[in-house]
Amino acid sequence: MTEDAAEFIQPSTSLLVRRALQLRCPHCGGRNLFASFFEMKDRCPRCGIRLERGESDYFVGAYLFNLMAVELILFVCVCGFVYLTWPDPPWDLITYVTAFLMLGGCLLCYPFAKTTWLAVDLAIRPLTAVELAWHREGGEMGDRELPHI
Repeated sequence: MTEDAAEFIQPSTSLLVRRALQLRCPHCGGRNLFASFFEMKDRCPRCGIRLERGESDYFVGAYLFNLMAVELILFVCVCGFVYLTWPDPPWDLITYVTAFLMLGGCLLCYPFAKTTWLAVDLAIRPLTAVELAWHREGGEMGDRELPHI
């Protein structure tokens, strides 16, 4: 099997998500996607896919995904804490701690949200040979439009 043929075996959704949670490229499993903790590189160093798939507002989905994940985790933790301290939960403590944890959680989960959002997008809109070629050719948003199939 050639290298190009191997790139287009569509990974399962669970594999895409597993790679994303390891902060790897969901498409190929490549490492080193981040220039810093909060800044992704433009492309995967291994397969060349644009990590925002060529769309200027792509990051909005990652922000939404981050907020939803942190709120869900926080909700479960607060409900568990209230259950354990019932009938007299410390409401003031819960208020201050949850505010701190919400802000901290959004910061800490941000890189995971970016890669996981890319995995979800690849599961919904699988990468095609035409799109990957566009990414590798250096397709820019103002240059020519991302190929849609």
